[in-house]
Amino acid sequence: MAVAPPQGTGPLQKREARLAWGLLFPTLFSVALVVVLPLLSIFWISVKPVGLADLRPTAPIVRKDLRGKTGDQRIEYRLRNSSQDAPISSVVLSDTLPAGVELGALPEPCKLNGRKLRCDFGDIAGGFRTRVKLPVVAIDEAAANAIEKTAPVVTGSADNILTNLRFTTENFARVFNGSEFWSVLGVTLFYSVFGTVGALVMGLFAAMLLNKSFRGQGILRGLYLFPYVAPVIAVAFTWIALFDPFSGSANALLVQMGVSAGPINFFGDRPLALIMVTVFEIWRYFPLSFLFILARMQSIDTDMYEAADMDGASPFQKFRYLSLPQLLGILSVLFLLRFIWTFNKFDDIFLLTGGNAGTRTLTVNVYEQAFAISNIGAGAAVAVVVFFCLLLFSVFFFKVLSREEGL
Repeated sequence: MAVAPPQGTGPLQKREARLAWGLLFPTLFSVALVVVLPLLSIFWISVKPVGLADLRPTAPIVRKDLRGKTGDQRIEYRLRNSSQDAPISSVVLSDTLPAGVELGALPEPCKLNGRKLRCDFGDIAGGFRTRVKLPVVAIDEAAANAIEKTAPVVTGSADNILTNLRFTTENFARVFNGSEFWSVLGVTLFYSVFGTVGALVMGLFAAMLLNKSFRGQGILRGLYLFPYVAPVIAVAFTWIALFDPFSGSANALLVQMGVSAGPINFFGDRPLALIMVTVFEIWRYFPLSFLFILARMQSIDTDMYEAADMDGASPFQKFRYLSLPQLLGILSVLFLLRFIWTFNKFDDIFLLTGGNAGTRTLTVNVYEQAFAISNIGAGAAVAVVVFFCLLLFSVFFFKVLSREEGL
């Protein structure tokens, strides 16, 4: 008796699998280009001694001008090395002089063969600059115009620090040896944990308030969404103006009510600045939690609540034993997503405080290392640290914290 092949291993299933992979290949390739390649480039740069100026490959740069007055004119080439450190080997400047130009004695290292000019500079060091002046004996107007329009060609070979095989661990040593790293990590964790938990709790309360039908419910829901849909730069500067120590309405109100003896610098004093940016994070992103939690609450069967009412259950008991178990799944997913997004958040803190007054997070540190200090390698190293922190959190979340089936 013939035995049927295991399910999924027959010829038809194999053809369908090949077809499915063929259809998925464009998507997988696009994801690799958009996600994987930039991630690999960050890892590559993190172990390279790369500065901001090194993003442009080292190359010789030349500029040509016709200078001087009639009777005392010269063609001047200004040659320089684009790098202050890296040398360039076999640098040769070539140009074709237009007809109607007669030159005097040529300086070293230039030679003229007919109309072809060649200047061999050999190897030039980093920061090299020079001027080559070719005296003009005679020149007509057409030739003068042609000189301004034609560009010389300069060639040379230089080691590209981005593509060579020279690596270093100085970037990671600078990150971990710095006394401020652990304080920055602590600020990041405080901001991420309390910002995430606060947004979830506030979104949960908002969803419970609007999980009833009443007049004006749609308008109130729209108002709840305003912090999330409003441009971040607009709401950030609104908060700065509102809590300004000199002209802010919040300070004026606190002083008039006698709560404060003087103005408070909400975004300039430690640790108040960190608390304020965390409160801003909670206020700005609780609508996302509110939408998901409300949608899940409205899908819960109402028969359970009717039975609980008949048994005399209090509102807290109904929430504790009926609503909360049904919401654990969506709360877990929201916590994971919001923590990752908050951990990676840069624009809110940068707009509010610029990372000052104890609000410097790892993402702000990436910006400062890469652009303020012009050390792209160190900035990439901090970005790699951020990646591994989030990777460890995700593994911990799925292995330990998650209790929802399918997560």
